[in-house]
Amino acid sequence: MKIGIKHINRVSVTATVTLTAGAVLAGSAFASTAQAATPPAPKIVAKGGFLMNDGTGKTLFTKSADTRRATGSTTKIMTALVVLSQKNVNLNSKVTIQKAYSDYIVSKNASSARLIVGDKVTVGQLLYGLMLPSGCDAAYALADKFGSGSTRAARVKSFIGKMNSTAKSLKLKNTRFDSFDGIGNGSNYSTPRDLTKIASKAMKNSTFRTVVKTKSTKQKVTTKSGGYRYMSWTNTNKLLGSYSGATGVKTGSGPTAKYCLVFAATRKGKTVIGTVLTSTSEANRTADAKKMMDYGFKK
Repeated sequence: MKIGIKHINRVSVTATVTLTAGAVLAGSAFASTAQAATPPAPKIVAKGGFLMNDGTGKTLFTKSADTRRATGSTTKIMTALVVLSQKNVNLNSKVTIQKAYSDYIVSKNASSARLIVGDKVTVGQLLYGLMLPSGCDAAYALADKFGSGSTRAARVKSFIGKMNSTAKSLKLKNTRFDSFDGIGNGSNYSTPRDLTKIASKAMKNSTFRTVVKTKSTKQKVTTKSGGYRYMSWTNTNKLLGSYSGATGVKTGSGPTAKYCLVFAATRKGKTVIGTVLTSTSEANRTADAKKMMDYGFKK
């Protein structure tokens, strides 16, 4: 009887070991199949989208990525890039706010940094006013400061020329600017792919990176009388603080552009960067970007 019991135990142990080994093998095969499976591409509301790995330049997602569309205030990424590309640019250089800048935002019903005529604001502060509240007055001030010419109109035209020259230097064939802020005259356009490349170039500049990842800021500016006031600006990019690893970049909107967003995030050393153009609402452009980045991080 004892021998029989021992025999049964051995058989039972052997069977258990065999079953366990089989389960491990099956589990391992299942795991490798799951790892090998590519996540389904996201469905986005925006008419155009593009996403790439910013480290390798590899394309991760496209939807009508080379169709030219209005860009709204995502244009201001190029405005900032042109400023920061100037040789020996002095971020502490002061710009006196002109009445023309405030008249412009009133006439265009444009987004504003609420700059006050006569205040002296540094170039660095204007970049915050440009990129966080999307100030068209700040864009005008920068174009006036960094364009060349004896009149304001000539300087603005010169600055827009620099924007187009920079696009050409980046070999962008589907991008053209006719404004410093995205309020164009019918010839201000880009594509999801091109805008992503502009943003990728801009994000290589440490000042630009610092500005666009800032959720809010309070800046001390000099008043006309020599005193000072504080300007408070909040970033319109809702991804900051709501999406893990988000680092920027810029919102945009307009009657033709609808809702646009250029975005970037870094997780575990991997950076993805992309664009959605012509989405249907603020909420949808943010949701589109999140879906695309989630997808990009899994690929």
